Amino acid sequence: RGPRGGMILCKAEWQKKIDSAIFPGIQGGPLLHSIGGKAVAFGEALTDGFVGYQQAVLDNAQAMAEALQAKGWRLVSGGTDNHLMLVDLRSKLPEQMGHTASEWLQTANIVCNKNAIPFDTSPMKPNGLRFGTPAITTRGLGKAEVSQLSEWIDTVLMSNGDEAILAKVAGAVTEMCSQYPIPNSVNQ
Repeated sequence: RGPRGGMILCKAEWQKKIDSAIFPGIQGGPLLHSIGGKAVAFGEALTDGFVGYQQAVLDNAQAMAEALQAKGWRLVSGGTDNHLMLVDLRSKLPEQMGHTASEWLQTANIVCNKNAIPFDTSPMKPNGLRFGTPAITTRGLGKAEVSQLSEWIDTVLMSNGDEAILAKVAGAVTEMCSQYPIPNSVNQ
């Protein structure tokens, strides 16, 4: 949770070199909205529940990885030991389906992103999809819900874009999300 990026802490002797490496090349300026978001994220990391949240993110990712593999999807890394996984679509779909498959899933209210995998020749025509579990874990989904979500992912990917199937899954995903709304505060 929180914006992309981080904070670099260093001794004064390294400050000038680090500052010139970051600005203006990597970062265009002090993005105040990101600084505020990072402050909130760092504050969350200091709470007692943060370790449990991180473990739940990992547990959900591993459950999703196992469920997708059980459906015959190959994961580039063979599994996961962090918050995300990269699915090689070539294990069950034609070449260069990453963009199309991500659109099918988006239509079905499942968010992921197309992603190049090793040996892809074009990032615009990838053979992979990347799934992560922090957002669903924040909503309160657990292993049982992740198992169902993985089932829907497989259904959508195997549907060949069938609009009726995408609509049916979209409705089911919406229903699940209504049972697990985005919390007003992550410290609830």
